[in-house]
Amino acid sequence: MNPTRILSAAAAVNQTPLDWLGNQRRILQVLDQAKEQNIQVVCLPELCLTGYGCEDAFFYPETWEQAWQSLQEIIPHTHQMVVTLGMPLSYQHKLYNAVAVVADRRLVGFVCKQHLPNYGVFYEDRWFHRWPAGVRAEIERDGISYPIGDLSFLVGHIHLGLEICEDAWVPNRPGKALYERGIDLILNPSASPFTFDKFRTRERLVQDASRTFGCGYVYTNLLGNEAGRLIFDGDAMIASSGELLASSTRFSYADFTLTTAWIDVEVNRSFQTWVKSPVTPTQNTIKLDFEWNEVPPVPQKPEQDAFEKSEWIKEEEFTRAVALGLFDYLRKSKSKGFTLSLSGGADSSACAALVAYMVLLAEESIGIQDLKNKLGYISDIQSLEKPSEILFHLLQTVYQRTVNSSDTTENSARSLAESLGAQFHSITIDGLVDQYTQLIESQIGRKLTWETDDLALQNIQARVRAPSIWLFTNLSGHLLLATSNRSEVAVGYCTMDGDTAGSISPIAGIDKHWLRHWLKWAETTGTEVKGRRIQLPGLQFVNQLAPTAELRPLEQNQTDEADLMPYACLQSLENWGIKNRKSPIGCYQMALASGLPYTPEQWQSWIPRFFRLWSRNQWKRERYAPGFHLDNHNLDPRSWCRFPILSGGFEKELQDFEDFLNGKKSIQRPRIGF
Repeated sequence: MNPTRILSAAAAVNQTPLDWLGNQRRILQVLDQAKEQNIQVVCLPELCLTGYGCEDAFFYPETWEQAWQSLQEIIPHTHQMVVTLGMPLSYQHKLYNAVAVVADRRLVGFVCKQHLPNYGVFYEDRWFHRWPAGVRAEIERDGISYPIGDLSFLVGHIHLGLEICEDAWVPNRPGKALYERGIDLILNPSASPFTFDKFRTRERLVQDASRTFGCGYVYTNLLGNEAGRLIFDGDAMIASSGELLASSTRFSYADFTLTTAWIDVEVNRSFQTWVKSPVTPTQNTIKLDFEWNEVPPVPQKPEQDAFEKSEWIKEEEFTRAVALGLFDYLRKSKSKGFTLSLSGGADSSACAALVAYMVLLAEESIGIQDLKNKLGYISDIQSLEKPSEILFHLLQTVYQRTVNSSDTTENSARSLAESLGAQFHSITIDGLVDQYTQLIESQIGRKLTWETDDLALQNIQARVRAPSIWLFTNLSGHLLLATSNRSEVAVGYCTMDGDTAGSISPIAGIDKHWLRHWLKWAETTGTEVKGRRIQLPGLQFVNQLAPTAELRPLEQNQTDEADLMPYACLQSLENWGIKNRKSPIGCYQMALASGLPYTPEQWQSWIPRFFRLWSRNQWKRERYAPGFHLDNHNLDPRSWCRFPILSGGFEKELQDFEDFLNGKKSIQRPRIGF
């Protein structure tokens, strides 16, 4: 009698592009653990052999060949298991995003992705071709012919099929055709980057698919900061007939997680008999001999991580995503820590806080010994036993004072560093600033003054800070943290080669308005670690300050929002004008309906300022340090928002806006379609 229950697993793995030995080792560790647990089906992530973020290295024939070699070395380790392994595959001089299906040490075929995402952070159409639905072909490798294309597999008496990531997110998804073939189990190997609250959408997607198609559904994902910009939360789950059976822990610091569940095939088949729909005969089902072992079921119930039940879910996700992103960036770059120019303001303080949370959450996730093992190349931390001691070696902060700096911000920086346990240095750079200004004054024959040279005098202070902080960084073998937030990235409110200097920009993906809220949350509420909330009371000083660059004389009381506009308005204009592509007139209408406590006259001033600053500062956005993708919008020109460096600067649109305000122009809706 054929067993009716299948023990399936979704393996989330922390891979690195082109790390052939490391990627293979982690996959083999997954398979070893699966054997110990008598798991019968293992779904590994999309492109797990190469890494998802190989970019144009996908074009290299060596990449395809190394992936094929890795596959051959993994196949012997699949005894009595069905395993899916994602890889690029060249067929008839075209490259496909494919999944190799292996059954009990036999390579039985390749399923190719049919729908390629080519929006936002995704660029798959650049590298891969789309496989047409319903088409089966043969590919020959090493003298052996394998089926390739839109396939399903009758493995013994169990019918398996695949949807590869984006395939499941489109209306005409492969799951419908698989259902018409009488599918028992759909596997979905994915590479789905983290964005806020996306885990709920994935959960609905998986549950609805299992209900709609009357089958088991196994969804897996990558884990960690794979290639630098994208963070994968390791979200993996298993559902059957609309019921969620198992869900993974997210933001793990482990090399992999394995999420398992029993799927009762007979229950699903019974469900399918209720639905009166045609069965589609197909020549695309590969029939295989396979012995399924009968293993008794055990009670199973999906468990959410404690932080996922919190009312502070966005704050928790931000903390955990950026902390994990920083940890993987640190270890994969083989750097020995982070150096930070800590001004005492919101942005640099947030960066320091996130590094502190990185250490705490790593220790919570994998324990202090595995934390040190993952950073085994940093000899200074190997004898340490407390997270606070490790943080001291991993985070170096420097306050760089000028005559325009206040005691308040220095005290804020010092107090925060000391409360976190980070290294703290304070230096004065007035002499360096004076040398530069005097050098230029001697050449142009006049004194530089705040009345005539305001911007230049501000910028030279910020730029003088860069060589000093880079020297600290290089002496320590560290990464330099840049401190730009997304609101300031939008309008270029920064000094290029000054405060933009850095190796990685951890908060470039979040707006300043919400970041200030997060800092207050981190001070008073904090993230949940080991069943208790960890607050950072050292943030109390920065949370009492109005954001300021402190580049003008103190008596001028410089603040960022006076230089620009309120951060809530700046974030709103970025959302309306850039994400939603509204014109200046459209932004004004949204502003008046927004309920924000500002007058029409204020909006009339801020809207032109925003669009002019946006258009003239694209060259800065091209040069910012890499940042993390955190939500469904981003200003990084390499991963989301492309805009010309030179443009018309919205001059016509802003003239239309002025005419509209003066009653000279009515609103004309753009024509969409014909």
